[in-house]
Amino acid sequence: MRLILVVILTIGSLAGFRQSDFDLVISGGRIVDGTGNPWFLADLAIKDGRIVEIGKIDSSKGAKVIDAHGLIVAPGFIDVHTHIEGGIQEFPKAENFVRMGVTSVVTGNCGASILKLGEWFSALETNGISINVASLVGHNAVRRSGMGGEFDRPPTPEELARMQEIVEKAMNEGAIGFSTGLEYVPGTYAKTDEIVALAKVAAAHGGIYTSHMRNEGNSIEDSIRETLTVGEQAGCPVEISHFKISSKKHWGESAATIKMVAEARARGEQVTVDQYMYPAASTGIGILFPSWLFDGGTDKAKEKLAQPEMHTKVVKDILAKAKGEGFSDLSFAYIASHRANPAFNGKNLQEIAKSVKGKDKPEDQAEQAIDILLAGGAQLVLQKMSETDVERIIRQPFTMVASDAGIPDIAGDGVPHPRGFGNNARLLASYVREKKIIGLEEAVRKMTSLPAQTFKLWDRGILRPGMAADIVIFDEKTIADRATFTQPKQFPVGIEYVLVNGQTVIEKGNHTDAKPGRVLKKK
Repeated sequence: MRLILVVILTIGSLAGFRQSDFDLVISGGRIVDGTGNPWFLADLAIKDGRIVEIGKIDSSKGAKVIDAHGLIVAPGFIDVHTHIEGGIQEFPKAENFVRMGVTSVVTGNCGASILKLGEWFSALETNGISINVASLVGHNAVRRSGMGGEFDRPPTPEELARMQEIVEKAMNEGAIGFSTGLEYVPGTYAKTDEIVALAKVAAAHGGIYTSHMRNEGNSIEDSIRETLTVGEQAGCPVEISHFKISSKKHWGESAATIKMVAEARARGEQVTVDQYMYPAASTGIGILFPSWLFDGGTDKAKEKLAQPEMHTKVVKDILAKAKGEGFSDLSFAYIASHRANPAFNGKNLQEIAKSVKGKDKPEDQAEQAIDILLAGGAQLVLQKMSETDVERIIRQPFTMVASDAGIPDIAGDGVPHPRGFGNNARLLASYVREKKIIGLEEAVRKMTSLPAQTFKLWDRGILRPGMAADIVIFDEKTIADRATFTQPKQFPVGIEYVLVNGQTVIEKGNHTDAKPGRVLKKK
């Protein structure tokens, strides 16, 4: 009798185990798997952070069940162009990203990165993060470390060797590639051969070369040629960051720049681009100034501006640069964040000059820009792009979607670019559902498998058994961005669940406080 009872209890225990075969079952959703294939109906099961089964699944076998009937189940979105350094430490929940469905980010873009990546990665893993993080090693950071403060010159052989060692160390610590920001000091002073020499180091480790090119306006074709040359000579894939036309004089010429990328691919060069879904850029106020002003650093710039002749020249150069791009003044430049005077946030330089100086001629706007720079600088939103170009670029099969955003203080001052809160939802709402520029499956591919393939994140970006369970569940009929240029700190709607490594981070639109994110290192 005792033996029979033991057998019964054992069978009951096994049955109970089978009922929790899976940590989570997502039931009844329309799966858009990230490949670009049409959606299909299926259930999906997760165990130990991985997808283990797709098909008809008994939901009673899941310890937890998400009813996804009427919803889209897709891979978590991968944002390949971010600047989360600093922000991720202060705000590890990364709410602006994860609420957009972003489960993984690539940071270290535009030549700006952490150099001690090993230490930084360890700190992130120790403290906990809600999203997965991969990083490039940035040329501007490398050049500053390797050359000191005088940048308007080529590096000495010893300095170049030192910079190569820095890149080598970063790649060994897990960097997935090498980035440049050639529109910024000190990268603007680097010649192509210097960039090639450093990109070769990343290439030897299987890394990618990403570039905020030297110019995105009047000289964009020359900049694209240089970028392609670096990839060809260094022997590595190329990713062109925030692909755009930022000169009003050249609006509409994205057809020509797209053709250059397509022709390079036809020659056998692996080239991709990314873009954000807005006709406006965002960067520091230094972008308005001539690069020569910043040679030698901030203190040198202040010394130059204190000299009347230099000051006058800077004003002329600021306005000449704007005029050269087709703008009669600086009213295209809006202050996103200025700590010295938050009242400026959300206003353009024409409005601020009128308020502060009582006059708003172009020269007054340039003087106001100088005042803001001397008061500690500011982040800008630049209304310099054409919607026609944005739409043409997103149609291309080699285009990915990226925010170019950081992790802001949601409760703090500042009027940042809305792309950091609405980018992915805007694609799905405006460009897919409303404008029908591209289809749903193609939009998801641009945010999932294409980024994963480009940056060699091989266990993400597609819904398949064995893949990491980074998943977003959304309503294609209601998903929408709410962030605007005047009120950007608003989360999108229609994103019901977000899972990172199998753990629910967004549940019915709310953050669970879970921090299951990982550092994604080069493999």
